Formats: sequence, C-alpha cells, structure tokens
Amino acid sequence: MIGSAEALPGDEDELEEAAPEAVQDWSGEILPQWAGWRLDRALVALYPGYSRSHLQSLVEEGRVGLDGAPCPQAARKLRLGQRLQVQWRAPQHEVPFAPEALPIDILFEDAHLLILNKPAGWVVHPAAGNWSGTLLNALLAHHEAARLLPRAGIVHRLDKDTSGLMVVAKSVATYHALVAQLAAREVGREYMALCHGRVEQAFSVDAPIGRDPRSRVRMAVVSDGKPARTDFTPLAVGAASSLLHCRLHSGRTHQIRVHAASRGLPLVGDALYGGRELAGMQRQALHAARLRLQHPVRGVALSWSVAPPADFLAAASALVGWSGGGLSEGL
Repeated sequence: MIGSAEALPGDEDELEEAAPEAVQDWSGEILPQWAGWRLDRALVALYPGYSRSHLQSLVEEGRVGLDGAPCPQAARKLRLGQRLQVQWRAPQHEVPFAPEALPIDILFEDAHLLILNKPAGWVVHPAAGNWSGTLLNALLAHHEAARLLPRAGIVHRLDKDTSGLMVVAKSVATYHALVAQLAAREVGREYMALCHGRVEQAFSVDAPIGRDPRSRVRMAVVSDGKPARTDFTPLAVGAASSLLHCRLHSGRTHQIRVHAASRGLPLVGDALYGGRELAGMQRQALHAARLRLQHPVRGVALSWSVAPPADFLAAASALVGWSGGGLSEGL
C-alpha cells in the first residue's frame, strides 16, 4: 500500500499521474510521424501518462540520446533516420518509500493508534521536494504494520510549518474508523494562532474553500469550494496582534490560515496569506493544541493537549503578553 504517493485530501503538492502501463528503456529509429517534432513531444508519445516535466528531466540527466550520444535539448527537432535511446527512470513517487529511523514525539500509543506531537518544519507525507525524512518514512520504521496501511496510517495532516497533535492508525480497521470519525466531524481539533490585528470578541467564518484561481499554491474562499467553518475566540490581545483559539468544524487545506486572512487577520509569519514576521516568528504561527476522539476499539473518549513550541511561546509573550499558562483552561 505504501508503494506510491497517493495524495492526502488537501495535500499542497500535486503528484504526477502514474502511467497506465509498465514502462522500460526504449531504443529505435525515429518514427515517420515524429519527424519535425520536438524531442520532448516524442517522449510524451512514448510514455503517455507521465508529465512533460518528468520526461524533460530525463533529458537533462543525460538519459535520452540521439544516434548514440546524449541529447541535452528537449526542444531538439527530430529527423527521419535518427536513432532514439531512452534510459528510463520512474518518477520518485512511484518508488517505494524507505523506512527511516527518525525520532517521533509520541504522547500515547497502544496496539491500535498513536498520538504524536509534530514539530514545526517536519513534512508529513512525501511529495515533490521532500521524498525522504518525512513523518511517513519515520512511521514505516516505527512499526512493521505501517507498510500495509494506506499512507502508513496517517489519517489527517498538518502543514509542514504547523506544530502539534496528530493521530495515526496502526491497523486497517482503526484507519477506516478514524477516517469515518473525521468525516462525521466527531474528532475535536483545536488550534492556537497568532494573528495580525486586534480581535475583541469571538466570531465564526463559514465560507467555502477551494484552490485560489490566481495561484495554485494558495487556497481561497471561493463560491464553488468545499464547505468549511472555523470558530475563532480571542485568548489574549496586544497592541496590534491577537492570540486566537481556533476550532475546526471541517478540515480543508490551509483552512484556519485562509479563514483568518479572509477577515483581514493573517497569521503572523504566514507570508503566503499576507502575514509578516513579528517577534522572531518566521513561520505561520499555528499550533494544533488539543485533540479529542473516541477510541475506535475501546470506545472511550480520549483527549490530549500540548503546549506550543518555544518560538510560538516567545512570540506570544512579546506580542500579546501570554506566557503559556492556563493552556487547558484557555481551550
């Protein structure tokens, strides 16, 4: 199940589609219909289903030759009588992911699930630019059954620069039970966020979220997006910043960041959505502070809370005078 990088719902990175058939090296004369074509166009015809960018990378790596010599120009026009050679390399997302013995901050674990505290800066799932060193790689090394589970048991994700609590399944039955709880909005997820602007009273944003039509790396409030609701409650207010408690009623990509920015309250350090770095905070100031769920096997209600990391605490102290005390009460 772990042999390919099926994208998590809401993943930031779009993966190349896998080709419908097994592929291999190719060698032969230029076909008549290819005469006058660019080299990369012929490669697309040879390997349908793979992205042009991946095929161009084969050219750049010297894996594509004409008449026995590497051809480094993807735009080279082909001629009848030439011989084309391709030394195939599959895209990284088709290569089985490797277990890596990386430390995981585990707060709870039994035979069915584990709860972890993800540090800021750790990528959850392999994708373009981060094919190793991820939480998924660490889970594959942590317990043998992870290789048999969808996404090694990861049922939801946090952005790379968001810290805090995550739940991971350790069996197929638990995985599907947790996915069902998330879909039914029975998993409680509460966050802390530092935002620009003064927030004097609680408010909710109930607005659909989808891909920003102006930028594929951003999400936005759009009329044809997926339903999303976030409740915001101020915990502390400074001269020009606020510490917010954020309760999710859905789990869309960048949901808190998008909803806060849509009200003119971008998160501190969140350059993607208009936030500036303040008080040394160089990432989006967002932390998954509390997680509540029903144990899929034991049937008991469970809850965990974890304090924000040092950079968040320092910024909260400087901007709104919050020292980190009373975390459970504040949430």
